[in-house]
Amino acid sequence: MKFKSILISLTFLISYFLIPSVAYAENEFSVDTTVIYNVQESGKTNVTHQVTLENNFSNLYATTYTLSLENIDATSAKASSNNGTIYPVEIFKEEGRTDIKVSFPDTSVGKGAQRHFNITYENSTFAVRTGEVWEISVPRLGTETNFRNYQLILKIPKAYGFEAYISPQPGTRELTDEGYSYTFSKESVTQNGISAGFGQFQVFAFNLSYHLENPLAKASSTQISIPPDTAFQKVYIENIEPKPANVSVDTDGNWIATFDLSARQRIDVLVSGSVQIFASYRSFPKVTQESLNENLKEDTYWQVNDPKIKELAARLKTPEAIYNYVSQTLSYDTARVQPNVQRMGAVAALASPTNAICMEYTDLFIAIARAAGIPAREVNGYAYTENPDLQPLGLVADVLHAWPEYYDREKGVWIAIDPTWGSTTGGIDFFNKLDLRHFAFVLHGASSREPYPPGSYKLGPNPQKDVYVSFGQLPENKISTPTVSIKPFRVLPFFSSIYTVTISNPGPAALYSVYPTIYYDSTEKTRDHIAMLLPYSNNQIQITLPYSFLGKDMPSVIKVVLGSSKAEILTNKKQIVINSLIIVLLFLIIVMAFIFIKAKKIKIFGFFGKIMGTKKVNNEIPSGEPPKDQIKP
Repeated sequence: MKFKSILISLTFLISYFLIPSVAYAENEFSVDTTVIYNVQESGKTNVTHQVTLENNFSNLYATTYTLSLENIDATSAKASSNNGTIYPVEIFKEEGRTDIKVSFPDTSVGKGAQRHFNITYENSTFAVRTGEVWEISVPRLGTETNFRNYQLILKIPKAYGFEAYISPQPGTRELTDEGYSYTFSKESVTQNGISAGFGQFQVFAFNLSYHLENPLAKASSTQISIPPDTAFQKVYIENIEPKPANVSVDTDGNWIATFDLSARQRIDVLVSGSVQIFASYRSFPKVTQESLNENLKEDTYWQVNDPKIKELAARLKTPEAIYNYVSQTLSYDTARVQPNVQRMGAVAALASPTNAICMEYTDLFIAIARAAGIPAREVNGYAYTENPDLQPLGLVADVLHAWPEYYDREKGVWIAIDPTWGSTTGGIDFFNKLDLRHFAFVLHGASSREPYPPGSYKLGPNPQKDVYVSFGQLPENKISTPTVSIKPFRVLPFFSSIYTVTISNPGPAALYSVYPTIYYDSTEKTRDHIAMLLPYSNNQIQITLPYSFLGKDMPSVIKVVLGSSKAEILTNKKQIVINSLIIVLLFLIIVMAFIFIKAKKIKIFGFFGKIMGTKKVNNEIPSGEPPKDQIKP
């Protein structure tokens, strides 16, 4: 029998964009492959391709096998048979592509004959440590790669910590003495690559500058947005200088700091702190129905009622279907990434799908989702990336990024996704699990434009960089201890007394569901509820003590207790008692005088008249007649 040798270029391609080309007839050979990604504690990954090559014809056998890798830096490539025979290997690199060519010195002849061999190489980019988290990224398998059987095994060392997230979900999970082992099928890694994170959370440190001006000839207030808490992030505000008058929360959950400026005053506000990004959502205040209704409305860039948008909403229906449509329909246009770029909005993004940046991906998702009855909103913030080409940042003012969130009614939480990165990374899944690199600055639900994010508060023609974010550590003091003070507001005789209780949070973290207790003397009177007490915020409670005679219903002491903090103040009860006694004394004097006068029946005016009349008679002398004692005979 005559045997024919054939050069086989079996192209196993893990690629962001390219699909493999197979240089042999599909029915000539069958290929089974198990790929093992064994991540080391150092971050280096040892990759092993366990290949079984089976002849489908009796007169054909393979002499070489070529493994082609796109955008993967493969080093220390080797090949060997299962019994340890070393096979010659040649490496060819060209324009981001690496070909590992294995030559077989022996022959494997006959239909059904199998050759078992391994190809190994090392890579230092699959696993990257970002702050507190190890992130694993394995690009997807090309859809046209022809394997009879294929599986992928990912091994992670135990030293990397707990699994924070992994997508897609593996077929099997196993915890061994060495670490974690995950198995994926061909179908699960064809559409999307593997994205995983290990570690409980990520920490970023931030320093933000805001440049404020009051152009008016009178005093005025102005506001800025500072990074807020969400279900996936906890913010620690370590300093705000100068101190704001107050910090409040708006309907979208943004933290708004208010500053009082005098006429024509300019100030530079510095905000510093850190943020803890969680892989899973934590307990967080529930969203009100009123707020959800606001996140269904049409806005300038979210044309919910446009016929095209409504048609897409009726067809797509679910958040994941909308995400897939947006990430696959729009193309990122790096030429538009420049200062003062014109925001297109959802409808214009549909009309020009090849000219999108992160704003258009976000706006289109929000518009379609809202039209489908799914509450959705925009997030502006910081997203860490080592490769701005594959994970671009579209808001060039201090390199910010935009991504959408949709409200999951079943979980009762806002879920962040990133269709921009889902598009530019060639299929890495940013829907089922967002990474730990997205740090929210502001939330846009009620408005598509406000509040403005940090980095937008600039003065003058040459604005400087105002947003600095880096990997950081949690502050030593993570727990806020509120302060309590009581001051008299109105204390007047014979009127109700009013006292003001001020509860302040000096930072660094927000407090939720706090219950200050008010005592009258030693008796609990009321227990108030403060849903949210933000860093550098003040919450005031007014206590009214009705006037009562002799201070009968008034306590001597008002005391307010909140955790380990407390304050007390003496009331004006003593003065009220004294005033009451004085009133009683005056009343008694008046009553007694009245009784005395009535009992003696003394007529005051008659008494004085009688006295005056007697005096006049005694002093009267008849005219022209001398006194008798002066008459002489």
